[in-house]
Parts: sequence; structure tokens; C-alpha cells
Amino acid sequence: MNVHLSQITPSIFSSLGLTTAEDHLKVGPSPSGRELLFLIDGFGADIIEKYGDAMPTISRLTNFGTIQTSFPSTTATSLATLTTGTLPGVHGMLGYTVQVPRSGGRILNALKWDERVDPMNWQPVPTLFERAIAENINVTHVAAKRYENSGFTRAVFRGAQYKGANVSTDLIAETKTALQKTPSFVYLYVNDLDAAGHSDGVGSDKWLAALSVIDQMFSNLMKEMPKGTRIWLTSDHGMVNVEEKIVIGQENPLLEGISVIAGEPRARHLYLSPEQDSASARIEVCRRWQEFLGNRANVLTREGAITVNLFGADVTANSLDRMGDVIAIAQAGVVLLDPERAEKEGAMVGHHGGNSEIESQVALLTTSLS
Repeated sequence: MNVHLSQITPSIFSSLGLTTAEDHLKVGPSPSGRELLFLIDGFGADIIEKYGDAMPTISRLTNFGTIQTSFPSTTATSLATLTTGTLPGVHGMLGYTVQVPRSGGRILNALKWDERVDPMNWQPVPTLFERAIAENINVTHVAAKRYENSGFTRAVFRGAQYKGANVSTDLIAETKTALQKTPSFVYLYVNDLDAAGHSDGVGSDKWLAALSVIDQMFSNLMKEMPKGTRIWLTSDHGMVNVEEKIVIGQENPLLEGISVIAGEPRARHLYLSPEQDSASARIEVCRRWQEFLGNRANVLTREGAITVNLFGADVTANSLDRMGDVIAIAQAGVVLLDPERAEKEGAMVGHHGGNSEIESQVALLTTSLS
């Protein structure tokens, strides 16, 4: 069953009786009014087959199907898609970093935020969490304490009661407490796998250790949850290991005409200076990039991205305003490094953001506790 990330949360909330949500996945009514969505950051669909030995508990779950994420395959975009049930062109979270319109080239890092940007204005779509609490469904967000008051949390997770916990025993305890009431929905998030993938690469000892620890946590979680709880396990993106690094503008013509570089190494938003920007200038930059990179990247003008529904069929005026004038999507194992951040970006082994199957397909696994 091929499903989109935007369809998961509406289906689960529909099972809890949310009248405005559609059951896209045909999951039916919730078995006990207790639903848990466990999101492992960086857990691509390919991991199940390749690394099953490192996660015996998770491997035994029922595989509901492969899930297609939005573009770019990155946390900020995927989680907004998950919590609003809409695509990036509508919710406006178009990447890890984008240029703030009419700011003189200021960049908004979606995960770190910028207090000059109002999260409610930046992401105006009501979340499924807000819609659910309006219909008396208990919604709890369990994750590390450091995320609690971030702009990103306010932009895409508003409505849920936040329970911060930093170690697995506390994460499990908060989840268990939240599921005592019915109807209840808990969103539980861990990012250790993603962090290990970035620093050491997918399949590295550190990454395998993180996967094993998460599997053990999941095993403990299953023992502690109230009877009848239905658990869903999914992710925001997969990850690829770097094979070739290209520094933008270093021994190549890629910086010509570019005033701001945003996005991330696998999915770049490129902005021309306002005085130089025009349809013909965008075409020229796009041509230059494509000519130099060949099959190492797929390069689109903003108009081209809209034509191919890169961010979904609907694109709001705000999303259009934030989108790169040119968008470059790295292919194979290529990363496109920002010259000002090349050392930091280049130190990462694992990357995501692109449109490869490994990056943009995640699994949806499930079990009901009897």
C-alpha cells in the first residue's frame, strides 16, 4: 500500500473520532481509544531489510506499507506535513533553511528558529493536534526538553500538551501517563539515529548502536503501555552516505549570480539578488548549474518546481515568496556545500533532503497491545 506522510495523522485521529479528519489508510475505529505515534528521526524504509538484526523488536511489527515523504526529505518539512496533513506548498515549511522574504537576505533555520519570525504566521495551517483538542481528544507530545518552547514546536506541534523528557525511562513514563485517558493520542519523538547518521554515517558502529538502543527502548515501551494501545512507528526521512562533495563556487561557476544559499547539501534553495532577479536570470542560473553538474543534480527554476508539483499541487503566495529562485536537488551520493559552511557541512557523513528513494521513503509499522 503506497501512502503519503500527510495521510498518517489524519487517519489515526479519524480512528479516535475526529470529525474533520479523513481515514485515508482505512485503519477503522481505534481498538481502545489509545493511539501512539512513535517517530524515529532518520529511519528510512530501507533500514528494515538491511539492518533487521540490530532491531529484533521493531522487525517483528506489522509493516503497514511504504510511506512517501514530501520534498525536501528533511525533518522540518516532513513533521509539518505529518502534523497538518497538508503538503509543503500549503504549510510553507519548505526546508531546513529558507530565506525570509524581504529581510535583506536573512535565513530562517526552521529547527533553531528566529524570534523575529512569528511561528503562527509562518505556519498558519491549524495542526491536527489543535483540531483534536477542540473535539476533546487528549493530545500529548513527548520529546526532549530542549524542543519544548522552540519556534518550530510552536509552528508545527501547537495544540499538544508538551511533556519533556531526556532519557528513555522518562520518555516511556510520560507516554504511559498520557495514555491513561481516552480518547488519547501521543506523539513520541527520538532523534538519536539521525544524529548518529549525520556524524558517522548510516551503517556505522555508532549508528548501529543507536538503532539497537532505540529497539530496546521500544521493547520496554511495549511492556509498559496500557492494554489495547495501538502503536504506529514511522519516520520523517531516510539517509544516504556522502560520496562526492562539491563546494559551491570553488573551482566551479556555481556562485555566479547567487546572493543567498539556503536549504541543505542535498536540497538547495538558491536566491538571486532582488535587483538581478528575473525569469531569464533564473533560467540562466539553472542552465549553468545543470550544465556543470550534469546527472549529479536535478536543477529547477522556481517556475519549473511549481510545474512539476515539487512542493505539492497547491502553492500559497507565502510559499512562493519563500521558495528558492532556483532549486538544486543532489543525486547519487553528491552533496552541494555552502562555501561559508563547507567545513561543518562537509564533516557530516550522512545526509538527507533529496528525492532519492532511500531519502524520501519511510516505513509505517504497527501493532496493537493485547
